[in-house]
Amino acid sequence: MKLTVRSPLVAACIAGALPFVALSSGGLAGSVLALGMSGCESPTEPKAPSQARPRSKSSATTSADTSAALTASQERSVRVDPLSRGDFNRLASELALPLFWTADSNKNGAIDPDELAVYWGLVADVTLGDYVAKGGFTTRAIEAIERVKSEGNAIPSRDQAPPELARRAAIKKELSQARITLVETDLSRATANEKRFVELITHAAELVERLYAKQLGTLDLRAKVAPGDTASTFAFFRNQSPKCVAPQTQSSEVCTAVAEAPKGKLSGLYPASLLEKPKFCDEISAAGKTDPAIVDPFSVVTFADAKARTFKAVPYHEAFATDVAAISKDLTAAAVALGETESALKAYLRAAATAFLDDQWWPSDEAWAKMDAKNSKFYLRIGPDEMYREPCASKAMYHVSFGLINQGSLEWQTKLDPLKSEMEKALAELAGAPYKARQVSFKIPDFVDIAINAGDSRPPDGATIGQSLPNFGPVANEGRGRTAAMVNFYTDPDSVEALRGTTMSLFCKDSMAHYTTSREPLLMSTVLHEAAHNLGPAHQYKTNGKDDRATFGGSLAATLEELKAQTAALYFTKWLANKNQITTEQADRAHISDVVWSFGHLSRGMYDEEQKPKNYSQLAAIQLGWLMQKGAIAWHPDEAAANGKDKGCFALALEKFGPAIKTLMTEVAQIKGRGDRARAEQLVRNFVDVTGDKKKLHEIITERVLRSPKPSFVYAIKFD
Repeated sequence: MKLTVRSPLVAACIAGALPFVALSSGGLAGSVLALGMSGCESPTEPKAPSQARPRSKSSATTSADTSAALTASQERSVRVDPLSRGDFNRLASELALPLFWTADSNKNGAIDPDELAVYWGLVADVTLGDYVAKGGFTTRAIEAIERVKSEGNAIPSRDQAPPELARRAAIKKELSQARITLVETDLSRATANEKRFVELITHAAELVERLYAKQLGTLDLRAKVAPGDTASTFAFFRNQSPKCVAPQTQSSEVCTAVAEAPKGKLSGLYPASLLEKPKFCDEISAAGKTDPAIVDPFSVVTFADAKARTFKAVPYHEAFATDVAAISKDLTAAAVALGETESALKAYLRAAATAFLDDQWWPSDEAWAKMDAKNSKFYLRIGPDEMYREPCASKAMYHVSFGLINQGSLEWQTKLDPLKSEMEKALAELAGAPYKARQVSFKIPDFVDIAINAGDSRPPDGATIGQSLPNFGPVANEGRGRTAAMVNFYTDPDSVEALRGTTMSLFCKDSMAHYTTSREPLLMSTVLHEAAHNLGPAHQYKTNGKDDRATFGGSLAATLEELKAQTAALYFTKWLANKNQITTEQADRAHISDVVWSFGHLSRGMYDEEQKPKNYSQLAAIQLGWLMQKGAIAWHPDEAAANGKDKGCFALALEKFGPAIKTLMTEVAQIKGRGDRARAEQLVRNFVDVTGDKKKLHEIITERVLRSPKPSFVYAIKFD
């Protein structure tokens, strides 16, 4: 389970952050390395780690052309006016150039060598050393920068046929709705063993990206991007699919990175002919009642008999044998690379290496759950976990989340650890019979500075800012899972300013007075959200012998679990204030942050292009609608917003939040505790599938939020 942000919201970053992690959409500059991955090339078989390892800035290259480029130019700065830094980064991505102008640090209006970064994934085996050498730009860099400048002044070509012109225009509109934002991690002070470990994890992440594309059913489509169509190349890389996903283009029939792209659902986990049926997931679910392997989260569904329409399950380790074997090899080597250090991490690496080969993930989960901020400096989760991005929301998707533990999490662990049993009891009392309070032993979230997200952890825009895992098996069922809050997203100046502008367009002046750019409120909400996944009737809780997926169906069950966790985050904020663990002012600021969070997700729309529910969007709509119904939030149509420009704004009655949130928490806890599907569906009808004035209000929120492009995160690591 995870908490995702898909709007320019400020995530948490506290004073105890490790000094060599930075994030920027125009922030800290540095000697950043790309972590090469053939994400936009034709499919190839996985390469050995030594062939895809990041190279340092000073590394010599084997290409004669590149070697010549390193000595042909030593330009110290290049002016790109009249382009702004934002324009440069946007145009570079549209040209499929992995370049990022981090900041105009010296205010000279030009790009300097120490202001250029090269990011991972877009172009294989490219590093900063290909663009910067001996303190100056290489010929390759000069040519690339001049190409971006030319693109800024270019007149759109009319050489293509009208349908192709329309498709390319739609792709440009798709990309314009996001803002490339760099996450850069400095490992120059790491030991040689640690650097080798990171290199191997990076390569494993590249292999996971390929494996994830197979799960999505998009791998073979990458080769169909038209040569020279750089905008579509980047869109495919960003979206991990030819399909458009941004709010203004996700339903466009012409918006696709591949001409004549397949229509309908895409998936590599079910028979292609089955995907054409509108309700094929019901057929899979019915088959799973007689053969549980069909709905096992770690299997691919194929036809046992196509004519008879009977199914069989093929375990992941058989369906993707070549891929998982290569990943397992990297993980085993990574454990060896760590030498005599990091015993807990090494145990997890070895267990995960085995699990990739047999899909017995429970030993791996046990090893992972034993890791924490006290016994490892690294955070790593690799394997199949979340199910949101597959058609039936029942198959686990491969991902990598890798980063560095931020020791600031220990403060929250000290605060909440003694209260876990009380928190469980509080939710149990709201849920009522038949739910009974359980013995809970989960860990309070670790804070993590993410260095690499890959596969299912790398969404087209936004980022997961909190996650509780595993979702299945003994560790999950017994409440022994591990949670993490990702604290180095949305901390860059551009994201902070974009959030403030959005909030000023939606809040009334009096409510805006309580707003803060401090990262602490959202951090607290993230911690409580992830903790709440382990409290009360969670996804593994059964009513009448059925878990939540069987009771509510996959998509509704996922929405309810996220609604429970986020509502609990609001509820426990006031609960902690009443126990004098936080101040009333801190609680109020957290509530304001949570309302802004809901605006961001609501703006994404309630359903995707295939009418699959968007879990976070729907929970946001339910929360906003409920709080308005209870008088905690009011819409003033004739009052000017805090920005003085927009007419109509939201006013928050913070003194009413506590009682209103308690009633919603009671409703959700009872729905899950009693398996009451009818009440759950009523919430959707009342607050999600709205019409009239309610729908108009959703449209106003959407229009104002979408004025600012959403961050789309890219990653780079510095070794030297």
